[in-house]
Amino acid sequence: MKLMHLKSGTDVRGVAVATEKYPEIQLTDDVVKYISKSFIKFLSEKTSKAYSDLLVSVGHDSRISADRIRNAVIEAVGEMGVNILNCSYCSTPAMFMTTVTRECDGAIQITASHHPFDRNGLKFFTRDGGLSGDELKSILADAENEPKDKAEKNGTIIEIDYISEYAQILRNMIKKGVNAEDYDKPLKNFKIAVDAGNGVGGFYATKVLAPLGADVSASQFLEPDGMFPNHIPNPENKVAMEYIRNATINNNCDLGVIFDTDVDRASCVDEKGDEINRNSIVALASVIALEGNEGGSIVTDSVTSDGLREFIEDTLGGKHIRFKRGYKNVIDEAIRRTSEGENTPLAIETSGHAAFKENYYLDDGAYLITKIIIKAAVLRKEGKKIGDCIKSLKKPLEEKELRFNITADNFREIGEKLIEEIKVIAEKDDDMILAPDNYEGVRVSFADESKKGWFLLRLSVHDPVMPFNTESDVEGGCIEICKVFYELVKNVKDIDFTRVKYQWHPMDKSETQPIEMIEVK
Repeated sequence: MKLMHLKSGTDVRGVAVATEKYPEIQLTDDVVKYISKSFIKFLSEKTSKAYSDLLVSVGHDSRISADRIRNAVIEAVGEMGVNILNCSYCSTPAMFMTTVTRECDGAIQITASHHPFDRNGLKFFTRDGGLSGDELKSILADAENEPKDKAEKNGTIIEIDYISEYAQILRNMIKKGVNAEDYDKPLKNFKIAVDAGNGVGGFYATKVLAPLGADVSASQFLEPDGMFPNHIPNPENKVAMEYIRNATINNNCDLGVIFDTDVDRASCVDEKGDEINRNSIVALASVIALEGNEGGSIVTDSVTSDGLREFIEDTLGGKHIRFKRGYKNVIDEAIRRTSEGENTPLAIETSGHAAFKENYYLDDGAYLITKIIIKAAVLRKEGKKIGDCIKSLKKPLEEKELRFNITADNFREIGEKLIEEIKVIAEKDDDMILAPDNYEGVRVSFADESKKGWFLLRLSVHDPVMPFNTESDVEGGCIEICKVFYELVKNVKDIDFTRVKYQWHPMDKSETQPIEMIEVK
């Protein structure tokens, strides 16, 4: 049995519901059982505990295949003699927290994040956090042998409502952090809209905010529905952000909050409807993380803007480490720097994955929003708004992201070769400035007045795709940068660069005017 194709970074992901487009289920009950058993074998070796001495939690998000897969996981793990906490409906970060508050040896979360309804997956935790890519590879290799380990006696299964326990932790954080005159109702004058996208995040409105006195009447899509009928539960999705923006503005809310499906990511909208997303959410989280950590390092992914660097270093007095794309890469780099004695209070991606050192470097959207709400409540005492924290953040005038498909099988080799070729060209071109501290792909800046920006070309972590990001501080700058880039790549084989030839003008945000189509020659 071949299972390595199910590896997606540090997670297992695959088709879990048959559709006309994908009729073959990859995460069958047997596959789930084999992988679950292999994780238990790994956990037993890691902890030096017998199966019967292990305590493992199992949870899931709102996906329609969740119940089936949960039952398969519990059956496989239970028959090995392992004791189980069945957390049922739960966020991914909360599942890790079972290893802290419930002293579980490991946790298994059933989720595929923001991916379509027909997908699902398995995410594994130990007390040290999420698995590494190599650890997961080892588990999948073992699972391919179809392990059938079975104890004489099944382990016990305990049903718990862990998401309520976790909500209490967050409520206590807010009470302590705000320290309001009415200690138990610190949010009674706040109106906050929560958009859960029909994922797990609805608990944050009903179990965290409302009990603290907040008005959550403008919240939407709190009910779990694994078909995700309203919008993609993804803070990076423009449609999703527009939904929470409208809810916030139309209901005169102080804040709008949006989560992805399993709540490991989040973004928000301020009272004016301005999105605090991507570079803005990184900036706001940095403001919070550097309080009491003056001069500390903030590790981000590679696509962050030059304005963000200026904000973190010049305005906040911190150090900006621009690292590889991928939340696990960013977190691992922060952990590495911390282990070497560097003050690194935050690892965060522009996607909304935010991991605070104080919170076990756990990427937890609910924890991020909790920190933001505490900050907002404290600022209100001073007559300020949350947006005031990042008003000096410089935003690019234009920005664009494209993704180019690599059509050859040896896609990694081809992508890496192109990146190195562009680096060589850029080093010899007086108009191009190679970023000296770039850890991923090739990042080139342009200082001349027609461009005033940069591009980053990188190779996708998992897929035969080369993402391309560009930003500019002048009107038409992204088009000019695209022109330069196209000259670099127009003769490259096995990569489809057609999309860079025809670009939408990045400045035209109008809903009523047609977007101009521009050919890059």
